[in-house]
Amino acid sequence: MQATTLKYKSQAVAKYYFVAALVLFTAQIIFGITLGLQYVIGDLAFPYIPFNQARMVHTNLLIVWLLFGFMGAAYYMVPEESERELVAPWLAHLMFWIFLVAGALTVLGYLMVPYAKLAELTQNTLLPTMGREFLEQPTITKVGIVIVALAFLFNVGLTVLKGRKTVVNLVLLLGLLGLAVFFLFSFYNPENLVLDKYYWWWVVHLWVEGVWELILGSILAFVLIKTTGVDREVVEKWLYVIIAMTLTTGIIGTGHHYYWIGTPDYWQWWGSVFSA
Repeated sequence: MQATTLKYKSQAVAKYYFVAALVLFTAQIIFGITLGLQYVIGDLAFPYIPFNQARMVHTNLLIVWLLFGFMGAAYYMVPEESERELVAPWLAHLMFWIFLVAGALTVLGYLMVPYAKLAELTQNTLLPTMGREFLEQPTITKVGIVIVALAFLFNVGLTVLKGRKTVVNLVLLLGLLGLAVFFLFSFYNPENLVLDKYYWWWVVHLWVEGVWELILGSILAFVLIKTTGVDREVVEKWLYVIIAMTLTTGIIGTGHHYYWIGTPDYWQWWGSVFSA
């Protein structure tokens, strides 16, 4: 991507996020292949890359490269939709490096420090590991994710509010608000296992299968407008349909998980029908 070919100079920041997303995606594939081979060759790379630590890295890379990908897409899309430069391109650059370094240090921690030792080192009131599946990140990393998400929301939100407002960027803004809010439930770690799983799904299901799909819908709408030349009003009408279905199925569909933690029977059919 060359800055001279861009309509707005601040769109160039997207290149950093896209490159990072591709590198992390490649790393996720490598760890995925390693995990698959470890099912066949049980001692492959042991004790250097144990299965449990490789799995943590693999699943966390999925989350991080997707975050980098749609952050880059948003930074490319929002200036064109809003018809103005990003409010704070410097902030987008700063958050990129903070997020990248924090993510790299977390992965190195998974690989270089035995997880039992990592939990022991961080098992205190300031930096507890928590150790919940898919949310294994130490609290300091979770705090970093929230800071990056809030800075991202501020930068994109202020750009949208100061510029042209379209259905596409307003849906994106709604998704980014949910991105910052629903991840906060990863900090709540109750002692009761049922209560823990109840709110754990608010991150694992609603954050990914609800909020992220709003962001995906707005980006997809932008791509269709740019690549097909279809009338904007047609795309925007279908975008409303998409987000309505996403929110309905995403929120109620969470119920097919609730059934297995001792909630009433109706959650099984109610959640499964909407999830399907």
